[in-house]
Amino acid sequence: IRCYDPATLDEFGYAHAMSAAEVRDIIAKTRLASKEWKKSSFAQRRMLLKILLKFTVENQADICRVSALDSGKPLVDASFGEVLGTCEKIWWLVAEGERYLRPERRSSGYMMFYKKARVEYHPVGVVGAIVPWNYPFHNILNPLTAAVFAGNGVVIKVSEHATWSALVYQRVIDAALAAAGAPPDLVRIVTGFGEAGSALVTGGVDKLIFVGSTAIGHKVLEAAATTLTPVVLELGGKDAFIVLEDADLATVTATALRGAFQSCGQNCAGAERFIVAERLFEEFVQRCVAVAGKLRQGPAAGEGVVDCGSMCMPGQAEKVQELVDDAVAKGAKVLIGGRLPAAGKGHFYPPTIITGVAQGMRIWEEEVFGPVMSVVSFRSDAEAVTLANDCPFGLGSAVFSRDVARARRLGAQLEAGMTSINDFATTYMCQSLPFGGVKHSGFDRFAGAVAEDMWPFSTAIPPLLQYPVSDRAFEFCSALVWMFYAPTIAGNLSRGGCREAARIGLSKGDPQCQHDLHAGNLKGLWSLAACFLPKRGSKKPAQKKSS
Repeated sequence: IRCYDPATLDEFGYAHAMSAAEVRDIIAKTRLASKEWKKSSFAQRRMLLKILLKFTVENQADICRVSALDSGKPLVDASFGEVLGTCEKIWWLVAEGERYLRPERRSSGYMMFYKKARVEYHPVGVVGAIVPWNYPFHNILNPLTAAVFAGNGVVIKVSEHATWSALVYQRVIDAALAAAGAPPDLVRIVTGFGEAGSALVTGGVDKLIFVGSTAIGHKVLEAAATTLTPVVLELGGKDAFIVLEDADLATVTATALRGAFQSCGQNCAGAERFIVAERLFEEFVQRCVAVAGKLRQGPAAGEGVVDCGSMCMPGQAEKVQELVDDAVAKGAKVLIGGRLPAAGKGHFYPPTIITGVAQGMRIWEEEVFGPVMSVVSFRSDAEAVTLANDCPFGLGSAVFSRDVARARRLGAQLEAGMTSINDFATTYMCQSLPFGGVKHSGFDRFAGAVAEDMWPFSTAIPPLLQYPVSDRAFEFCSALVWMFYAPTIAGNLSRGGCREAARIGLSKGDPQCQHDLHAGNLKGLWSLAACFLPKRGSKKPAQKKSS
């Protein structure tokens, strides 16, 4: 497998493409490991996750750089998608996971009143996962953490377009397993092409998770049917982003741009269809075009800060161009971008805003998976719902209005697995909510959800992270991770690590614990404040003295 940076085409080398026989052998070894691991205590499982969380927080810059080099995304986008989401998932599993896996008492019914009824949750054995290339670190840790916490082994087939980073992360996982006393074959990563993926589907896993395109999802489901392997499908998305006429346009515009251009639009739950009230349409478009014209695009590892990186897959930029060309030929209008850059290094496509999109255009029906905002207007709530639901996909959605009750009513009519009110994709950070879609976006869930603000203020993207991003944007994201997720000895003890700590002679009252209490969180808080202070060495402009 050729491994290279999609932004520069610089090669990292070649990785081994596994055969079907090698994959089946890995599944067999992971099955033996899972039989041992299913007997593990929740305390040991929490310890494994805490080790992974500690590594993630303390090495987030390296994680983001490796991910950026392999997938083409800027460091800030890597922090958003790779680190923040992963830390939140691990934190939630450590804090609340056991509660959801305990036996549940259920009603025994009318005639069986003298019986006791309960539901028990048992590990399934070996979970298989086929994951895409857009977020290399998170796409591995996401199925991994849930599977091992539930007492399973897991075999993860990564994309051939994200193999180099996966091999780096496998070393991290191996070290974490050893540190937690877990079997070394409990988590294995498979590298290869279609042969390896097919072998994972048919090779005897007990449950399969597939994240990818609808077309490949059909093939996976067909192959899994031969062995009656249960499948979770998280497929394409083409999220509707609805802006009602009373929305706060300044806040909405910043969120819309992030929803469209985050990771160059390569997000399953990415905003692609912007459905804006007619009264706000012109101003919304003008604001978005003005900001899009200032975005800096280039290699994530290059000189200076960039807002948009490259496309990851070869040929993806050309596919986006085909969709834009088809729309323009049928009457749509490109306001900015919309043209492949001159021949050069890297798989780049510019941030693009297009209006006049309508039924009959491929871009209205197909997932773009690129940095394109398609903006249409509506005159009534009913029309907005009709436009939003006129789509084969139904993963996520968002509704913006100062009238929250109205936004809820509209959101309840959307054919989507998840809806955010006055924000975008926040359902994914609420790990207690299930994640998944309807229609061609797949079925079953991992992790119908709605998220909205509970306090009497609206959520806005912090100024440092608004496009074009500040040169301190990554520092800001890193500080947030430290502030919320930094592990402490005292904190770990309070989350069920007492037995493990006892083995090394520590308790919550020990001086080491007291000294360590919230140290990492305070580091994050200070780093967050420092993002708003003048940089060292910077000088204020000289003031002229009046005579």
